[in-house]
Amino acid sequence: MPSARTAVIAIGGNSLIKNKNKPQIEHQWDAVYETAGHIVDMMLAGWRVVITHGNGPQVGFILRRNELAAPEVHTTPMDVIGADTQGSIGYMLQQALNNQLRAAGIRRGVATVVTQVLVDRHDPAFENPSKGIGGFMTKEDAQKFIEQGWTVLEDAGRGYRRMVASPIPIDIIELDAINTLVEKNFVIICVGGGGIPVIRDEDGCLRGINAVIDKDRGTSLLATGLKADLFVISTAVEKVALNFNTPQQQDLDHMTLAETKQYLAEGHFAPGSMKPKMEAVVEFLEKGGPKALITNPENIARALRGETGTVITPTSG
Repeated sequence: MPSARTAVIAIGGNSLIKNKNKPQIEHQWDAVYETAGHIVDMMLAGWRVVITHGNGPQVGFILRRNELAAPEVHTTPMDVIGADTQGSIGYMLQQALNNQLRAAGIRRGVATVVTQVLVDRHDPAFENPSKGIGGFMTKEDAQKFIEQGWTVLEDAGRGYRRMVASPIPIDIIELDAINTLVEKNFVIICVGGGGIPVIRDEDGCLRGINAVIDKDRGTSLLATGLKADLFVISTAVEKVALNFNTPQQQDLDHMTLAETKQYLAEGHFAPGSMKPKMEAVVEFLEKGGPKALITNPENIARALRGETGTVITPTSG
């Protein structure tokens, strides 16, 4: 089912672990199959699809395994953890998509590209690590990680947590390979977790670095690089809202780029939640992207038909 229209879709953590009390792999499989069904619906509507995904919970699980196994087994650095999760989550999505495409009678290859994303080694974020990773801990446990060289901060009164830098992504190293696969009509899973953060050293060689790239910013860069027709962010809410979770909540069907920037400036979108998503949309539209869509997984097909979701476009025309 070839199509000239390309959608890049960022699926959130809720698409992989729907219940934080049931994180086991068998439950992740259930969630992945559900998510794959929504993506197949997009393809049946005439889109060719490139998928990115979050990896926060999975990174936390690997860090915890590192801690428990430390007396017996070497620990794993953050860039390798990023590669691990891209491979494992990509495998699950690949298999679920393959099976559901086959059931729908669609002949289409599915592939995962383990993706490196370049950041500036002088990015100011490295001076102020602010992205929480892993679980919460007591002050006493936090001191042990500080002695190991980690930055550990109190996180919103919930306990102490390790922090890493979240630098701005500037280039996707495997973009040409991804684009070639898209042109061959493969369904691609890539830029998982925002991509594996890498820098170029003094000799121009790529090196992994202890950081985390925001998944939606990484996806925005990918959508721009692929000249995508649509950038979709699949998240926990059906529509973007002003005054969210208050009696004055106002759900939005459509925003222009100028309105989105205005609402960001007015502080309508929470940091660590909707704000980075809206910033990613702004970046995509400012770089020439034609259209973005935000909704929850179960409403993607309806949103593509214009029945729900929030559409963001450069202008009101």
